[in-house]
Amino acid sequence: MVSGLGAQGSFVAMNNTVSQSVPHLHLHVVPRTKGDGLRGFFWPRTTYADDAERAAYGERIRSALG
Repeated sequence: MVSGLGAQGSFVAMNNTVSQSVPHLHLHVVPRTKGDGLRGFFWPRTTYADDAERAAYGERIRSALG
């Protein structure tokens, strides 16, 4: 998140079973920057402008991992 998206850090959260219709484990890795609005586990929800923007973010993260 830091190198791929230019974030200052990241927030990592895991959830299993609670509030799930099908029990499973999942992990959130949320990019963080000062003043981003994260409050506890809740961060401001936004949407991508279109599929191309969403794909571009995915590619930035994949490139940083590769």
